Amino acid sequence: MTESTPGGRVMIGVARLARGRADGITLFPSTVAGFLTSLAPLIAFPLVGGLMAVVQGDARKGVADVLATVSALLAPAVISHAFARRWGREELWLRFATAFNWCQWALPLMAMILLMVMGLIGGMASRTAAVATVLGLAAYALWLHWFLVSHGLLLGMARSALVVICMNLGTAAVILMPRMLALMASDSGGRVTLGQ
Repeated sequence: MTESTPGGRVMIGVARLARGRADGITLFPSTVAGFLTSLAPLIAFPLVGGLMAVVQGDARKGVADVLATVSALLAPAVISHAFARRWGREELWLRFATAFNWCQWALPLMAMILLMVMGLIGGMASRTAAVATVLGLAAYALWLHWFLVSHGLLLGMARSALVVICMNLGTAAVILMPRMLALMASDSGGRVTLGQ
């Protein structure tokens, strides 16, 4: 793939952004089709997992897992769009959201790099190495999200940090709230009580 092909431009854009090069944002399309294309591979794996659960007879879990994943994937886009609209950056949002989705593939690569580094250090307990890897990956993910917001939506440091915090907390809430409600329902015998 070359930079002249759409797929080549996206891969080069991800590589540049993952290394902190702001010019990578220009290699992503700013169209609805480009945004939907960026979501497709992120949804494909959970969809296959959900279908496997349905085939194995656990349709409820399969459907719930797919819906939870789709909701978690859309949460950053919805939250960032609200901020982009509020601050007059809506015309930049599609390109940013497309780049944000594609750059999620940089995170597993960074996890592999961190694991290799921890393996090379040697002498570190496996539990300590695992914690260091998770913390390193979390720090990199937060930095990458901040970098994308900052350069994709052309926001200052503080506003970019606020968007990243809200996107991550919002996504966590989308993932955790249904599970917490389900636990509350099972603990109360199927009745969820919100207060007396």
